[in-house]
Amino acid sequence: MSESAGNRLSRLLALVPWLLAHDGITVNEAAAHFGVSSEELEKDLWLLVVSGLPGYGPDQLVDIDFWDDGVIHVLDAQTLTEPLRLTHDEACTLLIALHTVAQVPGVGDRTAITSAAAKIERSLDGALTSGALPTIDVAVESEVRTAIDHALAESGSLAITYASGTGGEITSRVILPRTVTVIDGVGYLEAWCTMAQAYRTFRLDRILQAQPVGATSGSTGDGAEGVTIEPEQSGDDGERPDSLSALLAVESTHRWIADVHRSAQTQGEDPSGRLLVRIPLHSLTWGVSLVLSLGGRAEALEPPALVTAVARAAADALATYPDHVG
Repeated sequence: MSESAGNRLSRLLALVPWLLAHDGITVNEAAAHFGVSSEELEKDLWLLVVSGLPGYGPDQLVDIDFWDDGVIHVLDAQTLTEPLRLTHDEACTLLIALHTVAQVPGVGDRTAITSAAAKIERSLDGALTSGALPTIDVAVESEVRTAIDHALAESGSLAITYASGTGGEITSRVILPRTVTVIDGVGYLEAWCTMAQAYRTFRLDRILQAQPVGATSGSTGDGAEGVTIEPEQSGDDGERPDSLSALLAVESTHRWIADVHRSAQTQGEDPSGRLLVRIPLHSLTWGVSLVLSLGGRAEALEPPALVTAVARAAADALATYPDHVG
């Protein structure tokens, strides 16, 4: 499975100073340390030797010897001789972000986040006094956060009590959480709503109660048994996609699509070198819009209903032009 661009960049930045500290290590040993295959580490090394400072002449590129006997020697590290250190402003910004993320449901290991924040604070050597940083409070009840954490981890559904922000109406719903985002300090939960039979976005501070009801069915908490989650809505033609996800083949210039969609999973490459990305399919209409928005740089491979819908939408769009568009 292909990794994200962010993960590879982090490894590349750490690789050169680590190799300097372990001169003469083999490719296989370095690959084992970074948890990648020998082939992947060699690709990293080949990328590094064509990286450097602006101008990019022979004396401005990172120089690493590794191709003769599999033993690695860094001959010229350019500016990567030491692990990168955060500036004071960068450290403060990262601390604010970590403290904010630690409050958000579905982030995974909060212990790791707290530990990272503590290490950054220690690295400031007392330069940051208590209370000096602004705080962003993501308003969400602890019981609600715990329930959403569990639902996201187990792909389970929740029975929630929700207060509308417009008419003040309070409703009870069963939802299947998909993802959580924070915008300007306000947390939002995107989820499939059985009442609306569509995806809806819920403000975390308006979820009054939440309790798990199982992965696909269960009690809503108010006596209604056997609620079934239908995590997919019909397309415009009445067909329902035969999968909960779409498989796309994406050209190299648009591989960022795997990074911006939180639930996306990369599945290697096709014979032509395009990245295979599987993305949860909200609906046929949503899937068609996504593929067309990539301007021909992605092809829908699955499910068949999406492939057909994309082709139909593209043909309809071309038909609106008075002259043929080649």
